[in-house]
Amino acid sequence: MENENKNEEIQEEYQAKAKGFFQSTKVFINDLLDIRTDSDRESTLEAVRKDISFKGHNAWILIFSIFVASIGLNVSSTAVVIGAMLISPLMGPIVGVGMSVAINDVDTLKKSLKNLGIMVVLSVLTAFVYFKISPVTEITPELEARTYPTILDVLVAIFGGLALIVGKSKKGTIASVIMGVAIATALMPPLCTVGFSLANSQWQNAGGAFYLFSINAVFIALSTFAVAKLLGFPLVRYANSKRRRRTAQIASAVAVIVMIPSIILFINLLNKTLFETKAKDFVSNDIRYLGAEVLKQESDFDNKRIDVYLIGKRVPEGTVATWRAKLNEIEALKESQLIVHQNAEDGGNLDQLSSQVRSGILEDLYMKNQEVVENKDAKIRLLEDQIKRYRTSLFDFESLSKEAQVNYSEIRNLGYSNQVITDFQKVDTIPTFTITWKDKVTATEKENSRKKFEAWLNVRLELDTLSVKSTN
Repeated sequence: MENENKNEEIQEEYQAKAKGFFQSTKVFINDLLDIRTDSDRESTLEAVRKDISFKGHNAWILIFSIFVASIGLNVSSTAVVIGAMLISPLMGPIVGVGMSVAINDVDTLKKSLKNLGIMVVLSVLTAFVYFKISPVTEITPELEARTYPTILDVLVAIFGGLALIVGKSKKGTIASVIMGVAIATALMPPLCTVGFSLANSQWQNAGGAFYLFSINAVFIALSTFAVAKLLGFPLVRYANSKRRRRTAQIASAVAVIVMIPSIILFINLLNKTLFETKAKDFVSNDIRYLGAEVLKQESDFDNKRIDVYLIGKRVPEGTVATWRAKLNEIEALKESQLIVHQNAEDGGNLDQLSSQVRSGILEDLYMKNQEVVENKDAKIRLLEDQIKRYRTSLFDFESLSKEAQVNYSEIRNLGYSNQVITDFQKVDTIPTFTITWKDKVTATEKENSRKKFEAWLNVRLELDTLSVKSTN
């Protein structure tokens, strides 16, 4: 009986400790993640409304920043594009849209939408004018990267928008957060790409770039809406309660209208990304045949099609059928069509492929070879640097000098240094020894001893390149 009571006491003590631990952990997590306490709602609303305004200085700042971004995209300079994004005022009206919907403020919503429309038109028009007069008309990698949204763009817009409004709502706004979000969400480059595409009659790219801008803007606004609701921003109150209800209904309808297509788009982009990733993995892991090699792979999510280009030994239809069966076993690739392009006969001749496909394949091969060469060059430079560092710490000079003093009594002083030499093609480091001879040593003896000393050093240090000089 006594043992049972003791066990119960021990159990109760453990339960009390566990409860205390969980309570402490809960308090710690609440303190760590709580953003309600340090939020300044009134100042945030005032700052958001102030940033919506678009006239005078803001208009000129936008025009100049668009020019800077367009130049950066035109020469494919990431640093210049980032600089332009830092000074752009595009973010203000987008945050204003999300905030006004959250607090049922119709007047602010109208102002935000109006100013956002003006900003977009002015941005595209400015970029159009620049690219119309620019002598560089080829699409650069920086421009091409902004012609269609990916799932990563959506995620950046969501988390960037969340970081932005949380940073704005903190007492003492965190400026670094706002600047970082301006860079990460990249609102300006897509609009500049729209201007470039219109200036060069590339309608599909123009649509894709504007699509990317719209995605970023919508999800930044939705993130603002979500955080404003979470922090309990006060609703705008109207004297007429009927008007307030109508306003709330309009705001809610706008939020739903924006959210539904955005969610559908997010799901589609997620499915597309998953399809392309799984297709790439399938080709890498399952498309294998001795004597044949995959040169190129293309994935078309809209048509559920995967094109694989092979070179080398012809793959039998039975093997291709096995690949297609494996393809249907992958959930994300079900009902997809696998098209295998290969030569009619063995031998690996590319002539039977279309000129466009051949060009793409050869370009891919060139890029891969170029990357291999660059990697080898980098390794060579690394090894050369290691050899130089190795030479500088190759031996103990004090120990070597004592040996030299025993073997060569005619030496008065011995010096050592690394001499850097270049033939303007490459730089090399040569271990260099300098000798000061005693007064009674003749010139002939000096030269003979110098050669002997150099030969001895070569053997002693196991070096094939060093220099020995006489100073007197």
